[in-house]
Amino acid sequence: MDVTALQRSWDAQQEASLPDREDRFAAILDAVETIAGPAPRVLDLAGGTGSISLRLRARLPASRSLIVDADPVLLAIAEATFAGDDRVDVVRADLAFPDWLGAVPGERRPFDAVVTATALHWLEPARVAALYAEAGALLRPGGIFANADHMPDGGLAHLAPRVARVAAGRAVPAAGAHDWDGWWASLTAVPDLAGPLAGRGELRADHTRSAENSDWHVRALRSAGFAEAGLIWRRNLDALVVGMRS
Repeated sequence: MDVTALQRSWDAQQEASLPDREDRFAAILDAVETIAGPAPRVLDLAGGTGSISLRLRARLPASRSLIVDADPVLLAIAEATFAGDDRVDVVRADLAFPDWLGAVPGERRPFDAVVTATALHWLEPARVAALYAEAGALLRPGGIFANADHMPDGGLAHLAPRVARVAAGRAVPAAGAHDWDGWWASLTAVPDLAGPLAGRGELRADHTRSAENSDWHVRALRSAGFAEAGLIWRRNLDALVVGMRS
């Protein structure tokens, strides 16, 4: 399995609809480095193929991260990517249920930061709020939860979507980049992923897309016990909110 090619194709597919993807990753890592220095302990929630952990390792080689995701295909790519690297571990768990906490090894706790990007909008708002509290319990005092996702500005309910459509119309996908369905179809040509692809049938099919705005996420973080919470980065309908544990 050519994991380098798979990571590149995943990035190209994602960037076709998220041209500012690297900016949001950089903003997340800026926050992590600020509170934890050169050797942070990071929980990478809904980490998929390990996109954030790859960039974390490149910027801060002494970092350690634990990737949690429910998708066996994305995790298989992550496992192959970090094979032999004891700085990165991978576990399978579904964040839609609170028992995901049991998959986090006790010896890895507490974390300096919990990070996630473009993932939690598939959960019900009440579940996201609960997840903030659950993950907060895994953080050391002063640790942060950083969530970059679809979070419109509540004060620009009509203008922001219109601006986002104009920006999307200017986006030019990289040559040869797949769309979402095309990328998954391309994986059928990778023999090592046949088993994980078959296992995707076990995934829940009743996900719903949340439309909660960034103000809601800030309030949810504060309600979950984070002493500070606010917005660090925004691009049209997407934003990065961060909560700091007291």
